[in-house]
Formats: sequence, structure tokens, C-alpha cells
Amino acid sequence: MIIDVVMPKMGESITEGTILEWRKKSGDPIKKDEILLEIGTDKVDSEIPSAHRGIIIELLAEPNDVIDVGKVIARIETEGKPGTQKVEETKDETTGLEEPLLETVEAQKKVNILEGKEKYIGRKKFFTPVVLKIARDEGISVSTLETVNGTGRDGRVTKKDILAFIGKKQKIEPVKETERVSRGDVVEMDHMRKLIADHMRKSLDTSAHVYVITDVNMTEISNCIDQFEISFKEREGFKLTYTPFILSAVVKALQLFPEMNASIDGSSIIYHKHINIGIAVALDNGLMVPVISNCEELNFLGLCRKVYDVAIRTREKRLFPDELQGSTFSITNYGVFNVTIGTPIINQPNVGILGVGAVKKQPVVIESTKGDSIGIRSMMNLSLGFDHRLIDGAGGSKFIDTVRNNLETMNLSQLL
Repeated sequence: MIIDVVMPKMGESITEGTILEWRKKSGDPIKKDEILLEIGTDKVDSEIPSAHRGIIIELLAEPNDVIDVGKVIARIETEGKPGTQKVEETKDETTGLEEPLLETVEAQKKVNILEGKEKYIGRKKFFTPVVLKIARDEGISVSTLETVNGTGRDGRVTKKDILAFIGKKQKIEPVKETERVSRGDVVEMDHMRKLIADHMRKSLDTSAHVYVITDVNMTEISNCIDQFEISFKEREGFKLTYTPFILSAVVKALQLFPEMNASIDGSSIIYHKHINIGIAVALDNGLMVPVISNCEELNFLGLCRKVYDVAIRTREKRLFPDELQGSTFSITNYGVFNVTIGTPIINQPNVGILGVGAVKKQPVVIESTKGDSIGIRSMMNLSLGFDHRLIDGAGGSKFIDTVRNNLETMNLSQLL
């Protein structure tokens, strides 16, 4: 049977996609859930798996072709009754996703889990299922796992051992650099880099950028993370980071300063009903800004889970274009790269963006009624970029100072 593969609908607002790369060519065999091609939209690049197993008999589009949603782009011959069937055109009204595409994404998850298990067959030491699951999730090989010192009975590696090993590994692991090019090379920008370039240039041409910077005493939050690091990871399956604390402080500040949660349309000011925060996530070849919607409705633990979820799915290219639009304010954390201060460009159509620097221990003057002293504190710089067409210096300064105060006075005992 011949199956028509059509350009999938990647979101409610997406009407077309660009063929970036075919991973297969005519005549190649392909397995179900194996990646067939990569598609780019004006929001995100996505790897598209095949919903069927068979032989590719025809590719009907070339790289860089812009194809309307629903148009046939390839044909696959499968085992079965003669005839032609079009796939990826029925829609699940509850999710807005194409049903076959959704099925292949879920199937790929199962395949990845099975492949992860196979990596640990033939190991020399015994590991509990919990330890194996954590190792698979963190991408730790069996040879590396066998080097972890165990504190359990007969030297067995416990959950605490593997979590401690992961924390130490992440502190010493260098940041992955992009592939280097030779001097004199001339290379074409990839699709993502073109989108970023156009978006950033448009923002500078649109908004009157102004910046204010302040420092924040993060000592209490830093101590809280250290105290609950292991128990939180055991309970939730991922690390507790600074980001949810910052996000929580920003949401509360935006509720007090609605003009920072607004956008400009011509001469009109649109005050948004919900707080939708865009979180910049760095990738090997660029960045994306997935959106956490309705943040005002989430408690702290809900924010933790949302941050982890969007970060993982962004890096695994499992985001859909609709998840990259609708932000009302943005946050970018360059502190993960050990940078202390930055001046980020506003993510249109927002009027504000918060830049987060690295948390570092510094000598700080401590004032008290008994006199001044110098102590060691965990300090962090925040920078706020805002659109001077709507926000004045006083408004921007009050907003960032409110974020600072929210972080320094946060009731940590009520969060976890």
C-alpha cells in the first residue's frame, strides 16, 4: 500500500513549513518512528518521524521549499493491500495535534526507554532500578556508572550516591562549544540563526531599549537549594534550581506593575489578562523562548515542574510552535554560563525582559544597629531591559527593586 506523507500542522497558527533536510532519500527503507525529515516554521525547527514502516518511493519537495500544511511531501510503500492512504491529516480536537504524529512521538519515547535499558545489559555490578533510571535520564553510561563509589551494603550504589555523583559531574563539566570553523570559511546561516537574527534586529528597530541593574542577596535561597537538593531530586526526579525562585518573584512583581506585562499596538497599550513568561533556553546552535502560560495560577512547585518540562522538551526538539508564542514578559539566564551582567534584547512584542546573572559569593558590607561589618554573601546581578515608549526610568527601577525585594524576603519555609 502506498502512504501519502503530508506537511503536518505544527500549531493552530501555522499554515506552512519549510523543508530543512531530508534524513532519507528515495529508495531507502524506513522504520516506524524513524526520523524522516526536519521541518522549520517561523517559530521552531522540528524532527518529523515516520508513522509507518516501508520503502520511500518518492520525495516531492526539495530542501528550502515552503510547503502548505496538508500538502503531500513524500510517499512510502508499506506492506498491505494496494491503494493510497493519506496520513497525518486527521486531527484530535482535544490536543490540536495530528493524531499519527502524536502517536509516533509517544512511540519514540517508549523506544528511547527500551534503548536506555539495553545499554545496561551485561553490567559487572548490580544496580537497583531507581539508580538505573536516574543514570538513563542523565545520560550516564554503564562504564561511568561502574566507577561511582557506593556507600550501600557491599559497596552498592544508592540513590544518594548517584545524585551526589551527578551534582559533582555537572560542576566540573565544561560548557559544550559549537563546532569550530576554519579561518576564511564562509558558511550559510542555518534556519534557526536566520530567525533569531531577524527577530533581534526587528526588536532593536521597534523598541526604545533602556536598562537598569541591581544586585540581589541570594544567600537564603542558595542555602535553601543546598538543604533540599537531594530530597527534592529524589521526590521530583529533577534538580532544584534558582530559576523557579526568580520566576515566582517576577510573577508577583508583574501583578503589581501591569504596564510591564503589557504590549504596544500602534498607539494602543494592551494590558494582558494573564502572565505568560517566556524562558530563554540555550541550544547548541541558538536559543528558543518557550512560554509558561498563566503563571499567576501556579504555585511554586508548579513553576518548578513547568520550568523543567519546557527546558527538557526544548532541548529534545519536542516543542510545538504554539508553545513559542504568547509571552507577555521574558527571562533569560546567562548566569548558567558564569556571566554576571548582561543587557538582553527585548523579546517582541513584550515591553520588558529580565536578565539573570551568576550567583557568586562576594564580600558584602552588612549594616546593623551595632555597627557595620563585612560578611560573605551569595550575590546575583539582575538587569532589566524595558521599552521606554511605555515604561519610564522610575517605573523600570521600581519594578526591578520589587523583584529584588521579593527574592530577599521570600518565605522559603512555605515553598517546599
